Amino acid sequence: MKKILVANRGEIAIRVMQTAKKMGIKTVAVFSEADRNSPHVKFADQAVCIGPAPSNESYLRGEKIIEVSKALQVDAIHPGYGFLSENAEFAELCEANNIIFIGPRSKAIQVMGSKLAAKETVKAYYIPMVPGTDEAITDIPEAKKIAKDIGFPILIKASAGGGGKGMRIVENEAEFESQMDRAISEAKNAFGDGSVFIEKYVASPRHIEIQIMADMHGNVIHLFERECSIQRRHQKVVEEAPSAVLTPELREKMGQAAINVARSCDYIGAGTVEFLLDENLNFYFLEMNTRLQVEHPVSEWIANVDLVELQIKVARGENLNIKQADLKINGHALELRVYAEDPMNDFLPSVGNLEVYRLPEGKNIRVDNGFEEGMDIPIYYDPMLSKLITYGKTREEAIELMIKAIDNFHIKGVETTLPFGRFVCEHEAFRSGNFDTHFVKKYYSPSLLEEQHQLEAEIAAKIALKHYLAEQKVLRIPG
Repeated sequence: MKKILVANRGEIAIRVMQTAKKMGIKTVAVFSEADRNSPHVKFADQAVCIGPAPSNESYLRGEKIIEVSKALQVDAIHPGYGFLSENAEFAELCEANNIIFIGPRSKAIQVMGSKLAAKETVKAYYIPMVPGTDEAITDIPEAKKIAKDIGFPILIKASAGGGGKGMRIVENEAEFESQMDRAISEAKNAFGDGSVFIEKYVASPRHIEIQIMADMHGNVIHLFERECSIQRRHQKVVEEAPSAVLTPELREKMGQAAINVARSCDYIGAGTVEFLLDENLNFYFLEMNTRLQVEHPVSEWIANVDLVELQIKVARGENLNIKQADLKINGHALELRVYAEDPMNDFLPSVGNLEVYRLPEGKNIRVDNGFEEGMDIPIYYDPMLSKLITYGKTREEAIELMIKAIDNFHIKGVETTLPFGRFVCEHEAFRSGNFDTHFVKKYYSPSLLEEQHQLEAEIAAKIALKHYLAEQKVLRIPG
């Protein structure tokens, strides 16, 4: 494998290229017209424009990416995450053109891409499941009967869904039909597939996911868990590894369950098995993400591995050189997704120019970044600017370092999730480890963030005044 094309943009494109370069592999960037001056374009050995700004005219053009790969004699394509990373047709296209797809085979992507197919596939391995339907439903009267049998509250979820789209919590029978209509409509609009399924709503869940890695020779390992319960609109903002609540016994059980999920679909490469954990520490299979995750750095730090390097080695047909017994958790890592979003305005995207953009530096601080000072934030893509990751020997140490790193991350021109990240790290529920996926709903409001800002401003003013008075006192002392 001498040349890899990275079919992505921003921080993940650079992240993959960094490892490829470390391994002596040449890199090719693809970019849209909006990304012509982006850092990932400059970082690559070669770069090719593949179309206008909208992703369906550039980053989602699988055939164009294959055409570029063949013209530049590329050996393999790394899809990053998002875009074509979980597109079975694109993986097939790579296979048909003798280009290595750095990820699972298309069959595994297809099976795990449907929540219902995934549940059916893992059944034989006795993976715990949330009570619910085994097949897609569009018949509302039939669905209502099933919901009553399961017992309210229930959750309606799009079979082909993700990112919280086509998902509805139904508290009682009276609101069932209207919520079902909305879920089907949203699923059709978002995924072109209106099929939904119903499952029991777990009231106070934690979102725990297990990182797995599998090679072509039947070896599968897990690299422990990530806690991903701090979310807004069903999407993660703060992640950490390990979880504050898993016991060694539960970790072993969930890790083995994740390995079995991977075995159920002959999985190859890096993947993530997601579970819900209820208040009694019962866990239930949610889904499998057949790609590298946004939050992979926290796993890399505690397991002391380079997941992209392992992905590339596995794709080359190599044996995993790590055994499960070799792995142990070292310390604690925390990640904040730095989105160009306004936490004072329902986390809506904040578009503008990065007038100031200075990253924090220091020991045990990592920033996976895709932007530079002076750049405009494009409206066409996910609003994530970078990922801020901190590491400590203990969870407390990682949290304190995160607060310090947030304070030293200077951004002007757009609103970001940095203040929200600080709010989370300073909140007693988070610090104690006693929180769930409803953290934002239970504890966060823009007014609380505003109060925190005012308090900090008052403290800063008092400190400045104290320094000023001290200096004046020194100046008045006669020589």
